[in-house]
Amino acid sequence: MSKQSYRVCLCFRRRFKMAVAQAPEDVKNLFEMYSENGLMNVDGLHKFLVEYQKEDETTTDDAQKIIDGSKHLPKNGLHVEAFFRHLFSDTNSPQVSLGVHHDMNAPLSHYFIFTGHNSYLTGNQLNSDCSDVPIINALKRGVRVIELDIWRNSEKDDVHVLHGGTLTAPVTLLKCLSSIKEYAFVSSDFPVVITLEDHLTPDLQAKAANMITQTLGDILFTPGSEVFKEFPSPETLKKRIIISTKPPKDYTEAKEDKDKENDLKSDKADDEVATKKAEPHENKPKQKKAPEYKRLIAIHAGKPKGGLDECLEVDPEKVRRLSLSELELEKAAETHGKQIVRFTQRNMLRVYPKGIRVDSSNYNPMIAWLHGAQMVAFNMQGCDKHLWLMHGMFKANGQCGYVKKPDFLLNTNEIFDPEVKHSEKTILKVTVYLGEGWYYDFDHTHFDPYSPPDFYVKVGIAGVPADKQMTKSKIVEDSWVPSWNQEFEFHLTMPQLALLRIEVHEYDMSEKDDFAGQTCLPVSEIRSGIRAVPLMDKKGDKYNNVKLLMRFEFTNPS
Repeated sequence: MSKQSYRVCLCFRRRFKMAVAQAPEDVKNLFEMYSENGLMNVDGLHKFLVEYQKEDETTTDDAQKIIDGSKHLPKNGLHVEAFFRHLFSDTNSPQVSLGVHHDMNAPLSHYFIFTGHNSYLTGNQLNSDCSDVPIINALKRGVRVIELDIWRNSEKDDVHVLHGGTLTAPVTLLKCLSSIKEYAFVSSDFPVVITLEDHLTPDLQAKAANMITQTLGDILFTPGSEVFKEFPSPETLKKRIIISTKPPKDYTEAKEDKDKENDLKSDKADDEVATKKAEPHENKPKQKKAPEYKRLIAIHAGKPKGGLDECLEVDPEKVRRLSLSELELEKAAETHGKQIVRFTQRNMLRVYPKGIRVDSSNYNPMIAWLHGAQMVAFNMQGCDKHLWLMHGMFKANGQCGYVKKPDFLLNTNEIFDPEVKHSEKTILKVTVYLGEGWYYDFDHTHFDPYSPPDFYVKVGIAGVPADKQMTKSKIVEDSWVPSWNQEFEFHLTMPQLALLRIEVHEYDMSEKDDFAGQTCLPVSEIRSGIRAVPLMDKKGDKYNNVKLLMRFEFTNPS
């Protein structure tokens, strides 16, 4: 070991001993309860894991492995420092580690699906570059729906991907398809859906169809002329890529050119643009359709003419995908809430950001999830709080990108009414003990050039309106290892849709408080007991060392 590594190790030991010295009374009392003569043997540790941590499946062999993995002597048990190290270790995760454990044999419409919006953009919606890099990054994170806007190039002989009517620099469709094929299943074996916003003439649709079939090969799911009465399941579509778009209509180039010129002027917030772009021009000769392209479409999209009642009509003979902007959904939810839920039991609903979000920000996904929308499309290149919620939702079910919708959204006998307030189902008690790791992951003058930081924690629930809440801890001044020892209580009416939000900030009297970490956890998968909660940066990437020691307890309402 080098001298520098040795000094780092000594520094880490000193600071961890400081954390042990600040260990909450709950931890000290638990150690005393399950130990003898200052040592917790294998039986005591096993008893602690089963009784207190509620890890019913844990065996004495599992407890022995924890002891054997401790770097501290003696090997026949844990002293208080080793016990505290275990509580703060990565193995003591706050979330159940069951892998994929939802039923994956139901139709695709029964799942929330991790969905991207304008997946090819590297930054804002107006003048950032288009690239396959954000597509690759999204697939690595577990995104299962990739959106590509396809246009003809300036020479009218190739297909480009770009945000039409803007200054975004294009990338070729072929490059995007090649990267999707290479990275589609690095994070999950479950299907990837490519949603195409199609602005092509029939000859280029045929060219795009050839690119798709040649590039994706056997992993492309091609239904041919079949129209589904019910969507296939994620299980049957494992390792397959699916195309979803509107079936091609007749175009004229004159109409398309006019649409391209006017696209930037149109507000995508009202987004009837998506349905109007490809409508035929009445006074121009029509071109032939591209049958090869049409045969590739597995999930048919489209917005029927007429009002909401026509859009939300359920056809027992076929299923389809409907797209609504966030504003359209909000308006529809006010008058057609139950109809939306009924529609999404069989059909797909994709919700996308309003057009004025040129900074690639996002919206609150909860209203869409509450109405059963499967594809809540998000700009993945940002780092806003709503994206943290999206990351939190899809930490569930082994992070496979598919989360089974709660049963109440799938009950066809009694359609769920999102407007009705429901009774309490559970109470979640959250205790924030202390934090550790900023000293190693941040420059020592990052928060304050002259003194240690002043940390506080925000803990809350994102969920249905009745469950939504955010609370704040006290500020612990001048400490790299802050100890809060505060309990918060949340009364939940729909824990199935609730996400626990956790944020740490550093108080600044004269300027905006500094960000110091965040995470978001699906309440349905939180483990009871004392847990080490790793924090993420603004982009959702895990810090190397920053963690909170927290306790979670579920109780029934009285």
